[in-house]
Amino acid sequence: MAENNIRVIDVNMGIFEMNDRIADEVRTRNKANGVFMVNLMASPGSGKTTTLLRTIAELGDEYKIGVMEADIDASVDAEKMAAAGVRSIQIHTGGECCMDAAMTQQALNEFETADLDILFMENVGNLVCTAEQDTGATVNVEILSIPEGDDKPLKYPLMFTVCQAVLVNKIDTRKFFRFDDEAFVERVHSLNPEAKVFFISSKTGEGFGAWTDWLREQIADNR
Repeated sequence: MAENNIRVIDVNMGIFEMNDRIADEVRTRNKANGVFMVNLMASPGSGKTTTLLRTIAELGDEYKIGVMEADIDASVDAEKMAAAGVRSIQIHTGGECCMDAAMTQQALNEFETADLDILFMENVGNLVCTAEQDTGATVNVEILSIPEGDDKPLKYPLMFTVCQAVLVNKIDTRKFFRFDDEAFVERVHSLNPEAKVFFISSKTGEGFGAWTDWLREQIADNR
């Protein structure tokens, strides 16, 4: 092919750049309304919904709380929230494996949040694409369960790099599974020295005081 027949296309804005711009708009909007948004990410079965329900129970008397439940399909988790008296909205991602900033912005337009203090987003269950997309959340939180193993920071480094806090759930199952707490924390901090790691049981409530105290501090600082 002759050189003058080659078409050259300049791509001036990548898809992630556009997503990041919308994410910043979401953060600005939430901050102006005094809404602290938490993006909860985890593998299926880690205990996201149970952890979220207990967290809301711990904080519900202090803050107005809402939940955005993101799933590829179904509305099981939103129904659980509604049954617990939690104001919630179900988001279907249309086959996408995670929420992005544009989806979050659209959900905010549909879900009245300006009067909320805390807005939890329970993201789609996986450790890969959820870490790649900035949703506009104030903080990112990853939930890992003891049965999943202490090697997850080695296998999914981006997830632990983008999170401000990591909750290690199901510590009540320690006697059944091998999990090296010290090695896990070291692996997280090698990727993200500022990340807070909390060991909790959403079943028994153990460790929740430290986690919810951290959330209170973050909310106060955001204000």
